[in-house]
Amino acid sequence: MNFTRWSARFPGTQRRAAARTEHAAAQAKRGEGSVPAARGGRAEPPGTGPGPERTPSTPGGGPAAPAAPAAPADPTVCGTGTGSAAALAAVPSLDLLSVREVLGCLPARVALVHGPEHRIAYVNDAYTTGFGPRPTGAAAREALPEIEELGLLPLLDQVLRSGKPRTAKNRRAPGGSSYTATCTPVEFPETDGADRSAGVLIHLADVTDHAEAVDRLRTAERRQREAVVTLQRSLLPQELEQPDDLRIAATYQPGGTEAAVGGDWYDVITLGAGRTALVIGDVMGRGVRAAAVMGQLRTAVRAYARLDLPPHEVLQLLDGLAAEIDASQIATCVYAVHDPSEGLLAYASAGHLPILVRDEDGTVRRAADPTGPPLGTGGWLHTSGTIALGPGSTAVLYTDGLVERRGEDIDEGVAALERALSGALGTPAVICDRLMRALGVDADHDDDVAVMVVQQPARIGTDAELFHNAALELLGGIEAAPRARAFAQGVLASWRFPVELCDLGVLAASELVANSLQHGTPPMRLRLRRTDRRLIIEVTDGDDHLPRRRRAEPADESGRGISIVATIASSWGTRRTPGGKAVWCEFALPGT
Repeated sequence: MNFTRWSARFPGTQRRAAARTEHAAAQAKRGEGSVPAARGGRAEPPGTGPGPERTPSTPGGGPAAPAAPAAPADPTVCGTGTGSAAALAAVPSLDLLSVREVLGCLPARVALVHGPEHRIAYVNDAYTTGFGPRPTGAAAREALPEIEELGLLPLLDQVLRSGKPRTAKNRRAPGGSSYTATCTPVEFPETDGADRSAGVLIHLADVTDHAEAVDRLRTAERRQREAVVTLQRSLLPQELEQPDDLRIAATYQPGGTEAAVGGDWYDVITLGAGRTALVIGDVMGRGVRAAAVMGQLRTAVRAYARLDLPPHEVLQLLDGLAAEIDASQIATCVYAVHDPSEGLLAYASAGHLPILVRDEDGTVRRAADPTGPPLGTGGWLHTSGTIALGPGSTAVLYTDGLVERRGEDIDEGVAALERALSGALGTPAVICDRLMRALGVDADHDDDVAVMVVQQPARIGTDAELFHNAALELLGGIEAAPRARAFAQGVLASWRFPVELCDLGVLAASELVANSLQHGTPPMRLRLRRTDRRLIIEVTDGDDHLPRRRRAEPADESGRGISIVATIASSWGTRRTPGGKAVWCEFALPGT
């Protein structure tokens, strides 16, 4: 193959060839006359210049070797410029090099193929050293197995069809090396009367070191991400508590493929007396720091929840703690408490998105204000609100990653979630999955997402027989205690409890009522509740002083009631209510 001929088909080579011809003609024309005199000198006589009239000869009479052309002086250097001229004279002229010589000097592997079968026209020395000799004229599919292993045959076809260069980056060969292949279309001139044909110049740059560095970086990033995700998930509850009256499921998905996961979290906390706290929050920012702050806030929420405080008081405590942990980290949070006896969900929000509740008929309601600023801002008094959560209802708590999208208002995302929730049926776990799919959350989602679904089942038939409520208003006076004991005895017997459990329940109710009569104020109320797993006895009154368990001395006439209740019951506790306080105890049912 004559490389001088086909190289002229590269862009710009025709112009360079024409320029060389014009340059040679100009030199010949200047050599016909005398050389002009230098500035300040004299002109040489005719015949003494380098023209054809005088040909230097060697002492033997033969012609002398042609003298190298003098390099022009560097105009930026003072003096004669002989050093610069010598340096320039040592630089080879590109016009003196053929394309074969240029390609042969390249360290990259270069091959030239032509025709639809990509027959080999040329391979350079680097290609032969790397892959071995290749026969000229053989088809690439048989003679260039490395091209097929790199998956370049379809790329060659595409370059031939389009006439445009294509590049394939980081193609890994079976031997472990990686190459970046650049395929450039080449047009061959007519040869022996044949028509022009098209070919492809294949340039394989060895990028193995770069590819290995990229693989090491990706492996390190993957391990770092796995470590951060493990930390994030370890700070979330490993298994959600399942209250008697609710069915709960939650899911968490880290965003994207980066190592910097976010600080989304959720939790379910059993408070006693059938009440359940539901928490979901989001620490702004990403990375280990956000996850660490999230873990501290979640631990603090569990501690504050044990105090059985109203939702807004829990957020008030969290607000001060968040500022102490890290004033630069802002977090949003919703803390809600479900009371099955009231059928309400009391909640307080610190800059978080509203809770959504779907009723049994499919109507979706959005929890209204109050919503305060995020945690850590300080100077704000949070308040609580309520939303009905009756039998057959489903509540959804979520973080902004579920509904927030670039270029869209977040209210549009919440509205889309409402539409998806209105038609989402099934268990809480199924609803979680359906909401994630409906909102387009997949493995490539760029933000962390946490979703918690809470259902209050509508019980009918034999299942409904396991859940009962009974209440008695206590007017005070000496007849209140006998009436409370008689009421408790009748209710527990009607619920078909064992005799031993009935006796313990009547004793606990009597002690709690006696304590309320002695230390509380009207209005007073005795409430009995049974579930499929426990018996709950609760007494409320109008005094907000919380009783505590203490050791009664032999001479004391009081102080033994709470100790008796704590001894016979599975658990007991107190809490403040909007009108006073509540004291409760629980008994585990046999077989649970």
